[in-house]
Amino acid sequence: MSSKATRSAPPGGMRVDPDLFPPPQRAARHRSHHQRKVLGLVDQLAGAAADLLALTVPVDCVCCGAEDSALCHECDRRIRRLTKAPFRAESGAPVLMDIGGRVLLPVVAAGVYREELAQALLSFKRHGQHRIRASLGRALAGAVRAAAGEGETACLIPVPTSSAAYLRRGFSPVQLLLAEAARQLQGVQHLDVLVKNGQAGLALPGGQKGLDRGARAKRVRSSMKVRRRAGGRLAGRRCIVVDDVLTTGSTLAEAARALHQAGAIVTGAVVLAATRPPDAASGSHASGQPVKATMT
Repeated sequence: MSSKATRSAPPGGMRVDPDLFPPPQRAARHRSHHQRKVLGLVDQLAGAAADLLALTVPVDCVCCGAEDSALCHECDRRIRRLTKAPFRAESGAPVLMDIGGRVLLPVVAAGVYREELAQALLSFKRHGQHRIRASLGRALAGAVRAAAGEGETACLIPVPTSSAAYLRRGFSPVQLLLAEAARQLQGVQHLDVLVKNGQAGLALPGGQKGLDRGARAKRVRSSMKVRRRAGGRLAGRRCIVVDDVLTTGSTLAEAARALHQAGAIVTGAVVLAATRPPDAASGSHASGQPVKATMT
């Protein structure tokens, strides 16, 4: 009996050896010739466009200077490491603690404002590159998850940008980062309901950089309000304030005040990065403990 005849069918009543009696082959399903051509053409066009963009508008990594990418893979990996463990950061912000050490507004930070995280955030605020936005938005989403935890979903409220800063940049960094983070979060709503109040919208040159605790608090006092038409949407609603960098906590405290005045229940705040206030004594970061409990 030939080998071909032997493999044609197994003897009756015997277990099938797959090596001797392989199952019949089925016709593979492939894309049509037309689809393969279209997909191949799309890939070629995308590659050519990327090469052309790299030649006409050269970009370097904002952190290490590597060519052809606004944020290289290694620096993106570093940002992931710096933000992998969100922590409670309000103890490093004097305005958010009373004289007895009681927490006035809990804050969860994605990471400490240093190294690649600080460089990427600063570059994003200046230029708003898409690749940096995706990486920073992912880190912010992780902090929001840590802050919200399980249970009732809180609405995310971004801190408003001053009119002068918006005109200078052409966008609001906090709103863009929050929108990117919200894309990665299920069932989380974010509302742009806070605005600068009157002349506060015209910020003085230099922002709050370099100001001490008292100067920052004075500058932002009564500087925010809830949009007139949005007040009814916030009454009795749980909210979390979102900002990019935590320093003294004056900005977050003012945002929380405006929301409370509109009837919202502010359970806490989330920031992308936390740093010590400018007038703090040198030493290790005042916070940095991993999040052990959600905001209440």
